Order: sequence, then C-alpha cells, then structure tokens
Amino acid sequence: MPELPEVEIVRQSLDKKIKQKKVKKVLVRNRNLRSKIPLNFAKYLRGKKIIEVNRFSKYLIICLSNESYCLLHLGMSGTIHLINNNKKSLVTNTSFYNSPLLPKKHNHVEIFFDNFKIVYNDPRRFGFFEIVDNTKSLEKRFSKLGPEPFQSKFNLDYILSFFKGKKKNIKNFLLDQNFVSGIGNIYASEILFLSNINPEKKVHLLDKKDCKKIILNSKKVLISAIKKGGSSIRDFKNMSGKSGNFQKNFNVYERNGLKCKRSSCEGFVQKKKISNRSSFFCNICQI
Repeated sequence: MPELPEVEIVRQSLDKKIKQKKVKKVLVRNRNLRSKIPLNFAKYLRGKKIIEVNRFSKYLIICLSNESYCLLHLGMSGTIHLINNNKKSLVTNTSFYNSPLLPKKHNHVEIFFDNFKIVYNDPRRFGFFEIVDNTKSLEKRFSKLGPEPFQSKFNLDYILSFFKGKKKNIKNFLLDQNFVSGIGNIYASEILFLSNINPEKKVHLLDKKDCKKIILNSKKVLISAIKKGGSSIRDFKNMSGKSGNFQKNFNVYERNGLKCKRSSCEGFVQKKKISNRSSFFCNICQI
C-alpha cells in the first residue's frame, strides 16, 4: 500500500499536470470500488476546472472550481497513470510503486483533458473516489483522523494526553490513523529504529524523551522519503524519469538477519509479526 510519501509524490505529479486544466470528459468503467463511485460522478466533474491538487494523510484532494472537492484514496493497489494523446510513453505511472506501465486490465476511471487523460487502475479495488460539497464538509470528513506528523498539533502534549491510560504497543499506535495520519508499516519500523524503541513497548512505559524522539523521527523519516521519491520495492523510474529510492536507505525494514547499521551496535535485525503486520527491529539497540 502506498504510504504518505508515495501519495505525496502522486500529488506533486498530478498538481504539476492538471492544475488549472478543465475536465473534458469522464469515463467510469467500473463503479464497484471499496465504495461505489457516485452515479453522477462523471457528470459532476465534466466541465470543472482543477484549481489544485492537495493531500491529507493518504488522501488526494482535487480542488474543483465550484469550491467542492474530489477525494481519491489509492487503497492497497491503486495507481494513477498519465497518457498523452500526442506522445506515447512507456512509463505512465505518476509514482514509483507497482507497474510503471499502464496495465491492460483494471482501468476503472478515465478523466480526459485537452491533450491527455489520467487513468485510475486498481486490481484489488480497495481505493475509492468521493465528492465532497464544500470546505466545511471536507473538514468534517477528516475530523476523526489524527494530525499528520508535520502538523503543529502533533506535539508532546498531544502524544502524552493520547497515550494516558493506554497499554497498546507503540507500533500499533503509529499505524493507528486516529492517532497520527499517514504513517504506514514501512515508515513505522524506520521511525522506531531511529528512536531506539522496541515496537512492542507499551506506550504507558514511554517517557517524555521517547515521545520527543518519535515526534522528531516521524518528521525526519517522512521528509527524507519524500525527497528520495518514496519507497519503490520494485525499482523503476516514474514518468518524470526519477527513481523512488528510499528503500536503499532502509535501516531495518526487510533487512531481517542482517547486522544493525549502527556502527556501535553488535545487534542484528529481527522480524516479528505484531498484529499481523511484519515489524523489523534491532535485537540490541531497540530495547
């Protein structure tokens, strides 16, 4: 599943291409995604100008000219491909995960502009589109989600208050979108490694120093991943010719059995299932 950095790369690609462009036509090939695409979706978007493309957490927010919004969540396997009418390109994916080519199957939505179109492809169909009428409704839509690590609300007071009286482990909290938005399995492991915290440690045992490390390293890991183009486990270049290569900087993720990267540590990376998700950590420096 794409995490916050991968979705941010898609946002940047889309904003650069469709900002201030008018939708000419929309073709919905399959409404049956995680939630059904609204019946009036194609008619609603047709003729609207795209003001800009924003993002919150793992959601893309397409801002429309009538001050409404089209939300898009990529789910487990959704990708957006850009097809130029006059120029064929082998690489169409706007991000760095899954196939760089436009697959022949599972193209559920096509949005046409003057000289190009964007295609939403999703084999597992866990993504979805949603129309939100106004800014107030958009704020309400995200009201139950926690802040992003970049937001000022994600601070020491917030974390200590949220953790108070709770005994769930820290790894599960980092994946809990009601606590903090946008962190997924890959980056949770990397954040906890930099913070020298075991993923199974209960949050009521964390002190202020631990919490400060989590705040700092959440920002650090995500910013680094965005700058490096996200993590493409299958390495290829995106449509702009850049490679997503944060995976080359993994400290623990998918390094099971390898020596810890800290020069002062003699430990090895271990892999363990925590709430049915693979967690990677050093057996010595993450205590």
